Amino acid sequence: MTDPLADDPPLDPGFPATTPALTFESAGTDLLGVLHVPAGPGPHPVVVLLHGFPGNERNFDLAQALRRAGYAALVFHYRGSWGVGGSWSWAHVLEDAATVMSRMREPDLASAHRLDPGRIAVVGHSLGGFAALMTAAADPSIAAVASIAGFDFGTVAALIRDDPSHRGVYTEAFADSLGPLQGTSGEALVAEMEAAGDAWRLARLAPLLADRPVLLIGTGRDDVTPSAVHHDPLVAAYQAHPVKRLHHDVLPTDHALSDHRVTLARMLLGFLGRHL
Repeated sequence: MTDPLADDPPLDPGFPATTPALTFESAGTDLLGVLHVPAGPGPHPVVVLLHGFPGNERNFDLAQALRRAGYAALVFHYRGSWGVGGSWSWAHVLEDAATVMSRMREPDLASAHRLDPGRIAVVGHSLGGFAALMTAAADPSIAAVASIAGFDFGTVAALIRDDPSHRGVYTEAFADSLGPLQGTSGEALVAEMEAAGDAWRLARLAPLLADRPVLLIGTGRDDVTPSAVHHDPLVAAYQAHPVKRLHHDVLPTDHALSDHRVTLARMLLGFLGRHL
């Protein structure tokens, strides 16, 4: 056995590792993705990685580690981001994530890339962690879900409702990150979050995730998704329901897990190894 964080797997001449570029049509826009296919005949379990806002950290290191461990890993861009057409919105992220998860289970794509559509997980960072939990809750065929430094939009909407002084802080923060995005504004993103309100509160998903493996990773030196706001209350809610196969931890790192990438990869691989 090789260590997926230290060693490359041996060559399989009949079934080599590949890295095809894929497109996924979503509401008339072609989303751009990259699939990391492991060596070997498969069929390989599938992990879809959802990046955050605006997507500076895209978790390609996790995709490569997952491939070395035998998982097919997909990274893609949502509408309105990084040169993809259409307009950016939180709702479009959720729609695009659901579309891609469905497409990854289609027989033609699974056959072409040696995938096992019956073993599929979704993993997300920040906004992507929110989208991963929301997508898994809405799709019982997703076998496992992981949220890394997940952003709880419903909780933030409630904070703004209770103390409107928070509104300007989030409007400015969102506006400052729009460089690779198109078709939106800080004001529009805050208004969308306010309109969704409690419907986007992640704690309410506990009944829908109760019988599936869930990994929640918080970040202890994080001013974007501080664990006291975005992680700890969610863990408590999922334990109380309970979500029976909940795994959780807080790592002493920043929002991008800049100095804990190997630790993160090992935690994710351990979780998926047990449940996928």
